[in-house]
Amino acid sequence: MKKYFNRAVITAITLSSLALHSCKKSTSDDPNVITGASSWSSNQEALATASAAFSPWQRLSSSYSFLLESTSEHTISFEGTDDEAGPLVSQFKTDVNNWYPTKIFNYLYVSIGEANRTIEKADSSKAGGDLSQETIDLARARAKFIRGLGYSYLTNLWGEVPLILTTSSTTAEQTTRRSIDDVYGQIVKDLTEAEASLPAFDQKRSNPSKGAANAILARTYLTWASKPLSQNEVGTIATSKTDPSAATWDTDKLQKAIEYADKVINSGNFRLEADFEDNFGVPAENVSPEHIFTIHHDGDGQGDAQGNHQTHCPFTFRFDLYQDNHIGPADVSLLEKFSDTDKRKRFSLLTRLYNEDEPLVASPTKTADYKGYDYVFPVTSPRIGKFIHRNSVLTEVAPGSEAGQPNDINRIEIRYAEVLLIKAEALLQLGRASEAASLVNQLRERAGLETYTTLTHAQLEEEWYLELFFEQRHWSNLVRWRKLVSTVLADVPTFEYYKDQYKSVESIASKFGVENDGTSSGTVKTNYPFFAKIYKHLHAKTDNVSGKFYRFPIPKGLSGNDLGITQNPGY
Repeated sequence: MKKYFNRAVITAITLSSLALHSCKKSTSDDPNVITGASSWSSNQEALATASAAFSPWQRLSSSYSFLLESTSEHTISFEGTDDEAGPLVSQFKTDVNNWYPTKIFNYLYVSIGEANRTIEKADSSKAGGDLSQETIDLARARAKFIRGLGYSYLTNLWGEVPLILTTSSTTAEQTTRRSIDDVYGQIVKDLTEAEASLPAFDQKRSNPSKGAANAILARTYLTWASKPLSQNEVGTIATSKTDPSAATWDTDKLQKAIEYADKVINSGNFRLEADFEDNFGVPAENVSPEHIFTIHHDGDGQGDAQGNHQTHCPFTFRFDLYQDNHIGPADVSLLEKFSDTDKRKRFSLLTRLYNEDEPLVASPTKTADYKGYDYVFPVTSPRIGKFIHRNSVLTEVAPGSEAGQPNDINRIEIRYAEVLLIKAEALLQLGRASEAASLVNQLRERAGLETYTTLTHAQLEEEWYLELFFEQRHWSNLVRWRKLVSTVLADVPTFEYYKDQYKSVESIASKFGVENDGTSSGTVKTNYPFFAKIYKHLHAKTDNVSGKFYRFPIPKGLSGNDLGITQNPGY
C-alpha cells in the first residue's frame, strides 16, 4: 500500500510525530511542538488556530472502523497477517501495543492540546484591527466543541481518563484518571458553552454548529444516563465471559437527552433524506439535510492529515475477488438481518457490483452493459457498501480511480437519524414506548418497512443496527446495553462460516465436493483459504471475548513511551 507522510501537532501529552501508512503506521522520533504568540492579531489567525484542533481527527476516520467495528460480532479484519493490528482487534487480541487504540487515544489528546491552546489564546486576545470579538468567540466555541467531542470518545472507549484542560498541565494532571462523572461533567460544560457562540447552522458540516453541539449533547446524556461502568466494575468481569448486570438508568439524564435531541429536531435545520442512499458519497457532502457534523477530508496527498480510508478498506481490491479486504462483514448470514424489502440493504451490504471500467456493450442508442462481480461463496463474501463510490446514474457501478476508492469522502460523525434513535431510546427507557415508536417509524417508513404502534427494546436495538450499520456506533451501543460479551457468544456460533466444515481448505473442499486445485469449479474458481481464515477469526472471537473488552487498553505514546496512566483491568 502507498505511504503518506504527515507531521503531527504535539501539545498535550508527551507524544512524537509519526508517518502514516494508509490504514497502518510507521513512526519517527522528531517532536513537532507548535508554539507562537499568546494572542491573535487577525481573524484569519484565530480561525487557523482553532482548525488545528480538528486536523488530528482526519487521522482517525478509518481507525474508528477498525477499533469500533471489529471489536464486536459482526466485522472481521484481514489487514495484513493475523498478528497485525487490525486482525488482532478482530480476534479480540487487542493489547497495549496495538496501533489502533494507540493512534486514537494519542491523537484525541493531540486535538485536545490544540483546543486548549486555542481557548487560552481566545481568552488573552482582544478585538481590534483585523480581529473581531465575534471571531474570537467563534474560535473559542469551535475549540470547546471539539474538546468536548474528544473527551466523549475518550471516556466511552477508556473510562476514567485524565482531564487536561490547559497547555501547562502538570504531570499529575496528565496521568491521573478522573471519575466518569467528572469527565462527563466537563464534556457537557464544553458543549453547552460552545453552543452559545456557534452559529445555528453552517452549510459546511465539518464546521460545528448549534445543531452539532446539541446532537452530541443528546448522545452524551444518553450514554451518561446508562451509568457507564467504573474501573472497579470492569475489574469484576474483566477475565470472565459475562456481561455486567443491567444498568439502572438515570431518568434526569434521559430527560436531558430528549431535551437536546428536541433542540436539533425543532430547529428546522436538519431532516431525514427522502432516500436513504442520498446520505452517502461525495455528492452528499455539505448538501445532505441529514448530516449534522462531519470530519472533512481532501484525500491523501491533498493537504489532508490522512484520507478517509473507510472508502478503501472495506473495498480494498475492488474487483479482484481473491484478495482479502482490510475489513468486512463477518458472515454471509448478516444479509438476513435486513429484509429484502428494506431499502437500506443494498447500500449496507452488497453481493453484486458492476465495473464501469469493463463495458460489455456500447452503442449510440444504448447505455453500456458492464461486467458484474458476485461477492458470494465459494469465492468471497459480501461487501460493506456505504462507502463504495458509485456512479450517480448507474448506482451499482463503481467508477475507476486510483485504487478504485478515492478517500476524499468526509466521515459522517452524526446524522439526523441518530438523533431520532437517541430520543427514541431515552423515551423507551422512561416507559414511553408509543412515543418512541413514532420516531423509529420515521426511519422504517423511509426504508419501506411496516411501522410499529409500540416499541420493544429488541426492536429498538434492531433499528440502531440496520440504520447505522458500519457507521461506528455498534460497539458503543452494545456497551451501553451491557450485552457485548453475550452478543458475541450468542451470535457468532450461529454464523455460517463458524461451522466446522469451514475449518480448513480440506474440510471445505470435502463438504462441497470440489478439489481446491486453483482451477475452476464449473465456471467459478474456488477461494477456500479465505473462508478458513474467516472460520479462524470467528472462533477467536468466541474464544477470546471477555468483560475486559468493555474498555480498551491504555496504550503507549506514539513513540512507544509509557504514558504513566494506570492500566485498565485485564490488560
